[in-house]
Amino acid sequence: MFKLKKNITINTKIKIITKDARTFEGLVLPDTTNQKVVLKLSSGYNIGILSKNIKETKTLKKQITKKTKLPKLKTNKNLPTISILHTGGTIASKVDYETGAVLSQFSPEDIVSMFPEIKSLANIDSKLVRNMWSSNMNFNHFNLLAKAVEKEVKKGVKGIIVTLGTDALTYASAALSFILEGIEIPVIFTASQRSSDRGSSDAFLNLYCAVKFAKEANFAGVAICMHGSSEDDYCNVLPACKTKKLHSSRRNTFQPINTTPIAKVTTENIEFFPETHHKKRNNSKLKLKLLNPKLKLGILRFHPHFQSSMLEPVKKFDGLIIEGTGLGNGPVECVDEFTKENEKTIKTITSLTKEIPVTMTTQCVFGRVNMNVYSYGRKILDSGVWGNHTDMLPETAFIKLAWLLSNYNKKDIKELYHENLRGEISERTLYND
Repeated sequence: MFKLKKNITINTKIKIITKDARTFEGLVLPDTTNQKVVLKLSSGYNIGILSKNIKETKTLKKQITKKTKLPKLKTNKNLPTISILHTGGTIASKVDYETGAVLSQFSPEDIVSMFPEIKSLANIDSKLVRNMWSSNMNFNHFNLLAKAVEKEVKKGVKGIIVTLGTDALTYASAALSFILEGIEIPVIFTASQRSSDRGSSDAFLNLYCAVKFAKEANFAGVAICMHGSSEDDYCNVLPACKTKKLHSSRRNTFQPINTTPIAKVTTENIEFFPETHHKKRNNSKLKLKLLNPKLKLGILRFHPHFQSSMLEPVKKFDGLIIEGTGLGNGPVECVDEFTKENEKTIKTITSLTKEIPVTMTTQCVFGRVNMNVYSYGRKILDSGVWGNHTDMLPETAFIKLAWLLSNYNKKDIKELYHENLRGEISERTLYND
């Protein structure tokens, strides 16, 4: 098998000639399989070439680029200050085509150099809270982010933008929505599906509209600002506890569930939707009600061939969110010789509800839980499972239950879980087109 020469290391620029006479030039990137060579092409795309198909490699002269020192930003006394808190993610990233590495840039000067249009809206301050993939986050990071927001609020900023990876964005936005009790300014989460140096990037419009909304809108609380369509025409400001990521790669992946967006934002205008929203208030005092990092909660999905033994690990948990089928149903009835296991499942759930909170959500993207409709739903309801008549997303239910367990007495948690505290439960379910 073909092997790279010892002097060819990661980030070395090479030319590869394959056995079928094709030629590729690029920077060597890491490969975990040891069966191919991965190159970063000048186009920005990566290509993997199987080692067995390589005839020859040539090392090319590596270009050296000097990092430009950016001038210090000047404060415009006529503009408010917007703080940007970074946790990593694609929005502040771009590819260094000389090294093949993905760079994340977080200083105010870096942000304005990447998105110069935003300096016409506000004075920009920015801070790095963490630099990590959002899927690696836990309750500790949500608490850390909330404390960073509190510091900026005390400075008297007009609004706060939080940049975060899209994978856990809805968990984080829901978490801060609950933690930041009494927040009187906008805290807007934004992100991007594609890095800022790509022609198809959604980073600029998302950030610009987030800053514009934070500066100009009569809004207080936590929300999300992302592309409203697949085009670069507008962004939607979305409710923090009622938004779901529906597509792995589309730029308008985030959509409101069972409700409307809060507002539609273009580079020129802000249009609020008719549903009520949290307006700015001047008499409230911010109080942090943090999450307990020691809590152990689970999300479990009912499915065909479900086994009662799958609930065994949950006995050591502090709470459980169930994603039921349809209106909040599940395999809990014995109807023939093949479904005797279902009786064990409902017995296990009944014993669990006596020890920990067990709540029901639905696997359906849209709609509301109603365990009264069918006999097996009523059986689950009678077992002590919470959540009937709610339309909380599983992600939001998970965060809300954790927040309640972290801050309230057990005797009060059930009633509070069924109350609409942060817009997480719709008074009436809207059917999105």
